[in-house]
Amino acid sequence: MTGTSPPRIFVTGATGQLGRLVIDALLRRVPASSLVAGVRDPAKAADLAARGVELRVADYDKPETLAAAFQGIDRLLLISGNAVGQRTRQHTAVIEAARAAGVKLIAYTSVLRADGSKLGLAVEHKATEAALAASGVPHVLLRNGWYLENFGGRATTAAQFGTLLTCAGEGRFSAATRADFAEATAAVLTSADGHVGRKLELAGSTSFTLAEFAAMTGKFAGKTITCTNLPQADYEAALVQAGLPDFVAKILANSDASAAEGWLQDDSRTLEKLIGRPTTPVATVVEAALKAAK
Repeated sequence: MTGTSPPRIFVTGATGQLGRLVIDALLRRVPASSLVAGVRDPAKAADLAARGVELRVADYDKPETLAAAFQGIDRLLLISGNAVGQRTRQHTAVIEAARAAGVKLIAYTSVLRADGSKLGLAVEHKATEAALAASGVPHVLLRNGWYLENFGGRATTAAQFGTLLTCAGEGRFSAATRADFAEATAAVLTSADGHVGRKLELAGSTSFTLAEFAAMTGKFAGKTITCTNLPQADYEAALVQAGLPDFVAKILANSDASAAEGWLQDDSRTLEKLIGRPTTPVATVVEAALKAAK
């Protein structure tokens, strides 16, 4: 970074799982006085305030809170919301408010290879990327791959029942932990140029199939775990039968089916280059998940 002081950086969704990790990573790089945490409920971010981070109310569903929140901000991290089906509207409100406030850079947490992805979840990410392009605000796309944490539950379930169901076939997952993605995000936000105009495909240093994942889980669990591939509709039905809501089952089945077509694999090692080390191995997450389940 250049100049006498670091830019003012705003992190939306700062009390979320990724947001808190981004704040932590940023605090290792810049003084707390340069950070602003966007929250819906300041009471839930008292710990951030105690560390010297300024709190401002910024609610995706209350656009009137955004204009004031973004005043004086140089760089804004727009962490994608979790309200599937509402995110295009929410994100567009953030982008419009940031433009009005004169924000100089927006970094957006999109999804791996969003512009061509077959993931159902990619639809709103594509729309947000289009809104960013239309806004005229300089921006950088942080196209995150799958979180390794998503596989912790799969490991414990597989260990419990001795089988792992999927419709991913031989598709490979290039996953990394939230902490890995947060560290890369902090590196981008504090870089000299903010990586303006780039589409950063961020994914794990290595990839794995779910058959390989099942075998690895079995080694840690001390038992044989089979991996059973089903047609997408059958896998979705099995998830519903296991008690998942229909819309969640549909998302998960679509995600595995998209992996089968290669949409959740990336071997560019862009994430590794940004954080200066290989990403967290899947074995680390599997081992921790199984120990926690005992």
